[in-house]
Amino acid sequence: MELFRIRKDIPFMKYALILNAISIITFVLAVFFLVTKGLHLSVEFTGGTVMEVAYSQPADLEKVRKTIQDKGYSDVTVQNFGTARDVMIRMPVQQGVTSAQQSEQVLAALKAQDPEVTLRRTEFVGPSVGEELVTNGLLALAVVMAGIIIYLAFRFEWKFGVAAAFANFHDVVIILGFFAFFQWEFSLPVLAGVLAVLGYSVNESVVVFDRIRETFRKQRKMDTKTVINHAITSTMSRTIITHASTEAMVLAMFFFGGPSLHYFSLALTIGIVFGIYSSIFVGAAIVMWLGVKREDLVKASNKTEHDPNDPNSGAVV
Repeated sequence: MELFRIRKDIPFMKYALILNAISIITFVLAVFFLVTKGLHLSVEFTGGTVMEVAYSQPADLEKVRKTIQDKGYSDVTVQNFGTARDVMIRMPVQQGVTSAQQSEQVLAALKAQDPEVTLRRTEFVGPSVGEELVTNGLLALAVVMAGIIIYLAFRFEWKFGVAAAFANFHDVVIILGFFAFFQWEFSLPVLAGVLAVLGYSVNESVVVFDRIRETFRKQRKMDTKTVINHAITSTMSRTIITHASTEAMVLAMFFFGGPSLHYFSLALTIGIVFGIYSSIFVGAAIVMWLGVKREDLVKASNKTEHDPNDPNSGAVV
């Protein structure tokens, strides 16, 4: 589906070197902030107390969050689970206060606001669990990256697999760099958002790569740079429709999803913006730098048996 069609190819690759330099600088800055500042990990990773409480009426999450923050917990996470009356509370470890004392203090404060609130469950999440989550999260990212490389290497050519891997790794590091620089809370939903961005970004790369292969087959006289420009230009309408509709949904979560979806939707927004950028100016540019050519994607077929009545039989296609 095309809402519009651009008649003249946009010379994207003309600016590839400059934009790749910007990408490298942004990537290096993201790595620098990750090393120097680190991620502001949530209680799932660092350990803390998890409480589940139940109300007789739908809970006012903002009121619950303010009540707990007044007790001195600045990084508390409050969200519904199951129904609007069930609330899950995650609190970081406090020096000199045990998990049992934390839950007692918070429950007392909540009962002062609503005497009918009841405690369903409380448990302590140890740092070892957080370390396991970090390890499993990094392993999940590595497996996804390896799967992307293998898939694209088989579907297209190894140069496309390498290009997509660099582009996707670029997106992930940029997202983490933003979270490190601004010290936004990095939680399990944010990790899920990063993994979602990987799949989203590779989908955009596959669309561009497939159009590059198709253009190589149809336009035999075009050079590599012209083919890539034509392929990207011809997918612009699809790109705008897809990303605008996706971002509309993500922005709805950002503005109306509450604190529990705030950083998840923020990670998706950064990933969508840089996913478009990386597919064109990182992935496609790396394919060009690696020297992809028509012969890499359109293999010559073997000679067929010669038919004396057909002067073109036996010719190599």
